[in-house]
Amino acid sequence: MLEIKDSVAVITGGGGGIGFAVAKYWVQNGGKVVLADVAQEPLDKAAAELKAMQGEVVTVVGDVTSEEDSARLADTAIEKFGQINLVAPCAGIIKDGMMVAPDRNTGKVTRKMSLGDFSKVIDINLTGVFLTVRECAERMINNNCKGLICLVSSSGSLGTAGQINYASSKAAMSIMPKVITAEFFRRGLSGQIRCMAIAPGYVGTEMVKGMNQSALDKILSDVPIGRLIEPEEIAQLMGDMYRNEAIAGEVFFIHGGLRLGSRG
Repeated sequence: MLEIKDSVAVITGGGGGIGFAVAKYWVQNGGKVVLADVAQEPLDKAAAELKAMQGEVVTVVGDVTSEEDSARLADTAIEKFGQINLVAPCAGIIKDGMMVAPDRNTGKVTRKMSLGDFSKVIDINLTGVFLTVRECAERMINNNCKGLICLVSSSGSLGTAGQINYASSKAAMSIMPKVITAEFFRRGLSGQIRCMAIAPGYVGTEMVKGMNQSALDKILSDVPIGRLIEPEEIAQLMGDMYRNEAIAGEVFFIHGGLRLGSRG
């Protein structure tokens, strides 16, 4: 069993949402965090709260799609804390829309998802994760660090209309743990660095909780437990996965029993 105390977590998207929940959980359990986000203001706010909890925190502003920024993030963790034990690439975006949208009256396509909206989501949600994981894994290997790479997939990876960009990026997260585990196994590293993914359902972030109530009620009608998944519950699961060295190469769904398109 690994201990969180004194371990170092590198978290992208750390200024809010799931990323910040993971950071809080890590600090509460005696860990240290390197928080990254695209803007300074949310990082400053997050860092202030974590430091008020007596947490050891370093922040890095950067773009996850940049090789240079991703390398700088990983280097910062090694320079400041000497190790990387958890890699949690939580940065992500959505730009929902139908691939093609025929008019209800004419039957002719009047709208379609732009290449820009498709590419932006893939760049951040997939390429950004690849770069974060690649750079951190390199430093973990070179500095003999033990720990977990924990990706954030989604129940949307099962296929959700209007999210061909987002669902595709999250489906990729579902296969990455198997690929990375196999590659590390070939090099005798799979006992040192494990890779897993968490696939949340509807999460109670500030944005979701602030939705129109009727729209939120419609979402909750498909969730058997009758409520949103709290970011703190995802953070706790990630912590349990970190501690338990027997689990590797798999995806854990945390969605309250959600079954897309069917009540069973």
